[in-house]
Amino acid sequence: MLLKSTTISALLILFIISTSPYGSAQETQQKIDELSQQIEKLDQEKEYLLQRVEAFKLTKCIEDLKAIGLPTESYIEHAGMLLSYNEEHEQANWVMHMILPDIAQGVVFRTNDFRIDPLVQTGTAVQEDYFLTDTLANGKVNYDGFGYDRGHLAPSADFRWSKQALSESYYYSNMSPQAPEFNRENWAELEDHLRKFVIANNTPLYILTAPKLEADLPSIERSVNAVSIPKYFAKFVLDPNNQQGIAFVMTNDASNGPIESHAMSIDEAEALFNMDVFNKANMNEGKLELNHWFDNLNTGDKEPLAQDQLPKLHFNTIIAGKRINKKSIVCGHVVSQRISRSGHLWINLDKKFPNQIFSIFIRKEDIVNLPYDPQILSDKNYCFEGKVELINDVPTMNVKRGKQIKALNGKMD
Repeated sequence: MLLKSTTISALLILFIISTSPYGSAQETQQKIDELSQQIEKLDQEKEYLLQRVEAFKLTKCIEDLKAIGLPTESYIEHAGMLLSYNEEHEQANWVMHMILPDIAQGVVFRTNDFRIDPLVQTGTAVQEDYFLTDTLANGKVNYDGFGYDRGHLAPSADFRWSKQALSESYYYSNMSPQAPEFNRENWAELEDHLRKFVIANNTPLYILTAPKLEADLPSIERSVNAVSIPKYFAKFVLDPNNQQGIAFVMTNDASNGPIESHAMSIDEAEALFNMDVFNKANMNEGKLELNHWFDNLNTGDKEPLAQDQLPKLHFNTIIAGKRINKKSIVCGHVVSQRISRSGHLWINLDKKFPNQIFSIFIRKEDIVNLPYDPQILSDKNYCFEGKVELINDVPTMNVKRGKQIKALNGKMD
């Protein structure tokens, strides 16, 4: 009986193979090729549809910006931003754009294709307003900077969901001279905070960014167009879903502290910058609720590790934070990390920004010294060895080598 069943099963398999719709190996390969071509065609159709969706989203952004109210009647319109250009100071009076929740899935990154804005009829600033280059005999390029960054008013990272909008953010009409320590640190922290707010709350934000352009401003030395150096910058922000507004005003230097200390009402900032923003919005511009803009980003925070459960000479973030200028081993939960615009890695232990209580700082040139992707540290307990310093009033440790980092159990995962 067993032999008979086995024989029947074998005959059945042979029958299935012989009647297979794919037939010979050549016919099977042909089917594979046909299906692969169909997949490629579908991918092309999907890419076309995605481009159309992006175009419609950009159109809607511009429509929404106009509907919320612009500071002036004259402006220049680009794919993802509106701006008013000031020829005397060779930069924008203001730039308006939106941050959409789409940035959470955005995969477009910095292009660095700085260029003249073709829509500014009087001409914009140029590269030679910020630095000169010289190609050496060995083929290397020598950069002679004039001391100021080409600071984005509408940040390129806010457009990482749109290739066109991100590229156009590199027009010189969207640049303003910013001190490196301002552009790459406090100002970058503010921009990053607003993106995190959008993602955490799944809400778009209207943003108007403006340098304070006034008489007798100094200009960049050696700048071919005498580009003015603003003393102050402002960001006006509107959450349309909750009718909440806030503004931030910062000085163009390294003296700025925590970003929330520079928050004020829309009305207060408007008075300082002599402009009327979001003038068609239905909200109280004199009202400021800091809790709305900061407290709802604190999810994921952890309590500092129990000191009595740590190994000898290891300290939790609270105690280590009091050991300024002392070599220490600090242990905590890695709750967040980010790469700054200048390429440095910042890791927060136990508490996320803006309530961080202890940070780990790794310079971009030292990141390569880590024998692993820093992302493996996320959401785990690790110990870091080094000197504790105070940076922007936050206890911080500079880590240069991978051996300064260990899991709490003494081993890397």
